[in-house]
Amino acid sequence: MSSTQRRQRQRRRATILALVVALALVLPFVLPLLSAVAAPAARTTASGASAVSATAASTAPTATTGAATTPAGAVTAEAPLVVIGTTGVRWQDLSALATPNMWQLAQQGASANMVVRSVRSSTCPADGWLALSAGRRAADVPMEEFGTCRDLPPAREDGAVPGWADYLGAADAASYDATPGLLGDTLAAAGVTSVAVGPGAAVALATSAGTVAGDHAFASTSSVRMGAQVAQALPGHALAVIDVGSVRDRNRPLVSVPSAAGAPTLPEEPEPAETPTLPAEEAWLLKSPERGLQVAAVDARVGAVLDAVRTTAPAATVLLASLADSGSVALMQMVTAAGPAMPTVPAGGALLDTRSTRQPGMVQSTDLTPTVLGMLGVDVPAGLAGAPFSAVEDGRSGPARVAHLVDVNRHAVEIRSLVGPFYSALVLVNLLLYGVVTLGLNRRMLDGTAARLEARGGTTSARMARALRSRRPVPLLRALRTAAVVVGAVPVATYLANLLPWWRAGSPGLALYGATVVLAVAVAAVALLGPWRRRLLAPVAVVAGLTAVLLAVDVLTGARLQVSSLMGVQPQVGGRFYGFNNSSFSLFAASTILVAMCLTDPLVRRGRRVWAAAVIAVVGVVATVLDGAPSIGADFGGPPALIPGFLVLGLLAMGVRLTWRRIAVVLAVTAVAAISFSVVDWLRPPSERSHLGRFIETVLDGGLWSVITRKAAQNLTNLFGSTLTLLAIGGIVLVVMLLTRPLRTARGRDVGGHGSYGWLTGGNTIGRIDRDAVMLRPTLVALGVTFAIAFAVNDSGIVLPAIGTSLAVPLLVAVVTGWLLQHGSVAAPAPASPEMSSSR
Repeated sequence: MSSTQRRQRQRRRATILALVVALALVLPFVLPLLSAVAAPAARTTASGASAVSATAASTAPTATTGAATTPAGAVTAEAPLVVIGTTGVRWQDLSALATPNMWQLAQQGASANMVVRSVRSSTCPADGWLALSAGRRAADVPMEEFGTCRDLPPAREDGAVPGWADYLGAADAASYDATPGLLGDTLAAAGVTSVAVGPGAAVALATSAGTVAGDHAFASTSSVRMGAQVAQALPGHALAVIDVGSVRDRNRPLVSVPSAAGAPTLPEEPEPAETPTLPAEEAWLLKSPERGLQVAAVDARVGAVLDAVRTTAPAATVLLASLADSGSVALMQMVTAAGPAMPTVPAGGALLDTRSTRQPGMVQSTDLTPTVLGMLGVDVPAGLAGAPFSAVEDGRSGPARVAHLVDVNRHAVEIRSLVGPFYSALVLVNLLLYGVVTLGLNRRMLDGTAARLEARGGTTSARMARALRSRRPVPLLRALRTAAVVVGAVPVATYLANLLPWWRAGSPGLALYGATVVLAVAVAAVALLGPWRRRLLAPVAVVAGLTAVLLAVDVLTGARLQVSSLMGVQPQVGGRFYGFNNSSFSLFAASTILVAMCLTDPLVRRGRRVWAAAVIAVVGVVATVLDGAPSIGADFGGPPALIPGFLVLGLLAMGVRLTWRRIAVVLAVTAVAAISFSVVDWLRPPSERSHLGRFIETVLDGGLWSVITRKAAQNLTNLFGSTLTLLAIGGIVLVVMLLTRPLRTARGRDVGGHGSYGWLTGGNTIGRIDRDAVMLRPTLVALGVTFAIAFAVNDSGIVLPAIGTSLAVPLLVAVVTGWLLQHGSVAAPAPASPEMSSSR
């Protein structure tokens, strides 16, 4: 067969493989779409109720059982929905003795921790009520002193909400496309009768014009008077929203500050200033009495409201929620719901769930708006950030369920302070490893340091100089190989450590860090001491394989290990709660590419390049589907990075040279597959969409530019303000110095074992490593392509290549040091036979 025929045959194979990969990527998402189109009736109800309510039974995660959802049209004026709002109340504040009213309601209903993250790191009372009003993150204008919030004045007699222009101005300045007044406008358009009791409730039910939709009433701080006010206001209304007050931390009071444009204000008045001026401290409304007293006062008002509801509308559904933080520290708040519109399971106990988190017992404040509208049977506006509540069966007793929610919150609180030091240590350890490999093995530097020690004189200096001049690197290489594998095992160890209840220990930080180190050493021991220990790529296969499998299993079972873990998600931040977050995606991408390298290396060495490309295609398709499927990984930025990485790896495995035309084909396949993930998700009912479908809705609503600017700003902030940038740069420098340059040099000429690192190779050039690991070079290219694109298309930017580096580079160091131990100065420089290579 001539060389021309051989090249044509390779091109045909590459084309067929690319078509098969593209079909495999798109088909899993086209088939559900076709089935959904064939059965359109599943998306509507005969009564014309909203798709959110009608399809709520499908909104619970498939991993859970016993889910019950809110029926459409269950709320009427005779059986109203009563939303009781407070701020600063957490589950650990509740007990049967101190807060009997809230405690009793929690025993009867479905409960959860609620993430109240708003525009800023901590949420003020106005922010929480605005989230209910807008269905998105919205906030009051910031105060001069961090952690201080404005008090909410009552609505005027004509229903005008004081400070509304400030809220609109703050929403316009933020990048979350919030529309304060959306809930009020929607209720008014649907003809729902509603009443707001208290200043926060007036904010929640205000229309976009700044006036309360429906009726409004003043809320007394006296529990007795509040009960009478609710009893008088509730009849004849399908929805009642009641503000029962706030709980604030000491030295974090609510401050009475007039609107920047004058109080009260309306939207047509002048633009508000960015930061209202604080009054003198003696004018502050709240001096923060003991927390227990504040919570008891809130509970008394809740009890008065519940008594009034039982008397006036015994068939009402009650939703009690704490909408904001009590100070400058972001913490999850309490929420519970009971009544016919939010049924619990027959056992009488349940956890609240929502598709925005897919974590039973964890919801977000932005879920309240679609929940309220769904209970009322009102069509939910497209583009809301949240999803309606559902109740998921929980076998615990009422007190045990509250204890569980307290434990989950404690887990989230304890991990928050440990993440920063961990990442600092991760960067330091990796850079130390890179430094030892790059500088500590440099012969010129070792000799220069030895000469300076000899010039200093002394016994100790002479002994150190002799050690540095030693030409026997075996102990050092073995130590480096072991250290590299341990460092590479740290990421997977952080997830394994979350299987342990470390947050309940007397010293949670010591317990978590200790467990992570022990587990990393254990994983490294398996990689280095197993029966496969003599194979060159064994450490990579074990560590990367375990990382990939663990993350895949975790994302398939609800991403429980990622929540409140060192390299996972922090619930208080209000980011990703399910699927692959940026850190887990980086590890998954790096580990799956490395696994593909280990699986295909022996095939390529034996000349079975087509089979190797097929294996890469299978691994790539599985990884991409797991990452991008809306019901699994739900990662919009993942497939655009994964697909080209695996396509490039497959083409290089087949020996196909990359050209601009082929690169264009790779990018086209990537674009089609990536967009299909989001479009298919968008075509589902609003209540069933993940953030992929909501992104398409945002684009159609004209919000693409705000999303781009927000993500670009975050990308630049991470690039210039994160220590992880050092990790990424250090890893790139090490790969270039240790592998890329020697491999490129070895392709051009045989340079032997000269240079600063020649003493390690026993006459072999390190560039010859690709004779024993032929897929090493293609893997470096694939990793570079994947993380370059990931850096460009994700808001976390440099974080993605940095996290990927923390896994990939140490394992590549282990490959190099392992090769040096086998073919360097400890072994005769002989060419590897096919039989020897296949065993590695």
